[in-house]
Amino acid sequence: MKIAVAGFQHETNTFAPAKAEFEAFAAGGAWPPLSRGQGLLEALSGVNLPAAGAIEEARSLGHQVEPLSWAAATPSDRVTRDAYERIAGQILEDLEVLRGLDGIYLDLHGAMVTETHQDGEGELLRRLRDRVGPELPIVVSLDLHANVTPEMVELADGLVIYRTYPHVDMAETGARALRLLHRLMNAGPRRGPRFKAYRQLPFLIPLTSGCTLIEPAGSLYGRIAELEGAGVASLSFACGFSPADIHHAGPSVVAYGESAEAARDAADALYEAAAAQESAFAGRILPAGEAVAYAVRRSAKGDGPVVLADTQDNPGAGGNGDTVGLLAELVRQRAPSAVLGLLFDPASARQAAEAGEGAHVRLELGAHSGLPGHAPLTADYRVKRVGDGSFTCTGPFYRGARMRLGPTVLLELEGVEVVVTSKKAQAADREMFRHAGVAPEARRIVALKSSVHFRADFQPIASEVLVAAAPGPNPVDHLALSYRNLRPSIRLMPMGPTQAAHAGG
Repeated sequence: MKIAVAGFQHETNTFAPAKAEFEAFAAGGAWPPLSRGQGLLEALSGVNLPAAGAIEEARSLGHQVEPLSWAAATPSDRVTRDAYERIAGQILEDLEVLRGLDGIYLDLHGAMVTETHQDGEGELLRRLRDRVGPELPIVVSLDLHANVTPEMVELADGLVIYRTYPHVDMAETGARALRLLHRLMNAGPRRGPRFKAYRQLPFLIPLTSGCTLIEPAGSLYGRIAELEGAGVASLSFACGFSPADIHHAGPSVVAYGESAEAARDAADALYEAAAAQESAFAGRILPAGEAVAYAVRRSAKGDGPVVLADTQDNPGAGGNGDTVGLLAELVRQRAPSAVLGLLFDPASARQAAEAGEGAHVRLELGAHSGLPGHAPLTADYRVKRVGDGSFTCTGPFYRGARMRLGPTVLLELEGVEVVVTSKKAQAADREMFRHAGVAPEARRIVALKSSVHFRADFQPIASEVLVAAAPGPNPVDHLALSYRNLRPSIRLMPMGPTQAAHAGG
């Protein structure tokens, strides 16, 4: 059968400092740049992305793949109207010339907000439905942090969501989505697993608490496969993306079954299991000073680096990757054998690269995104390594990703090292440090601008992992965010006040 394949990914933090313009999608960085037609197949080949897994699965089932467009940009504030219209328009333009389609597969995120639409995915699905009609099956793979909306559920025949965080199963999820599409195409109109059930949970989950390598998420996601089968073709749980100030932000459950009863029962069972863990989702975070002090003491044992997650400036959640609060604390406490990365500062990277390895250069490092009350860490830095930022990742999350981060330098201040890049990328792969001449496993303290994805490649070498609260636009405590669009009844933190109560106070 003939399947159209497209992708348009963005995770939108509406509190972040910068918007996603068209160039952010066109240039790429951590993920491939905007690709179209046969270029899509080449760009995604061998990369741990849902569309890559879906394409491979489609071919293994004997289907013909018709590539449209695929694009992704680093999480940030809203996608500009120009970027959204150009990329969505490109997908629709290429779709309209195809004939004899049997199905559509979409690689979306599920938490895209644009300058004009709270639900970017729902709007894209609406436009697709307007063109292909209600009968053609459309199946979508979504990120674990999708804010699943009623419109997405209504307009798609299947929403299939990652089951791991770190997202090591992205390609696998694409393959699962394609298998569901295969079932729907073979069942014919209004047959097969088309019965849907959708539930929204009444509280927001902090990003760091959704990690499936720890509890309660580990056991919760482990139950999903047990509840599938017996008439349930697909069951998913989304933790939601809380920094998106939209009405439907938050965790949800979606199920697809051969009968309404099968879908309903599976959704109810997973909903109840998640709701019962509300208090366990609260998590634990340390102020930056306490986290560094503990890491200094703990790392003295010499049984592997202590890893600090600089979660509130995570580029993977809309942070700019340029705050220096945690770096300043490492320097202040003279943390031994410590390295931080990746710090986004193109001007400093260029200046240091021009000075050359071994030079000392005066830099106003970081803090250029305008976070209130935050200033650059101005000092004389030693340039220890200069690279071009081009390398291929090898860890479980970014596996196969061909990084193009521009001039990249390793700087040193008071014995503390920092990897500075010219493009934003979440620090979730050890190759990011090896490219800069650093073996992370040989350091006593490794500080990462990431929330959870780093665990896939760094947790195996860590003696301990700590989540640190340093300045950034992605606060773990949602009570620090000024929501305006969130539904009034949802609790801002597990076991915490509702949006209505908090806003009223």
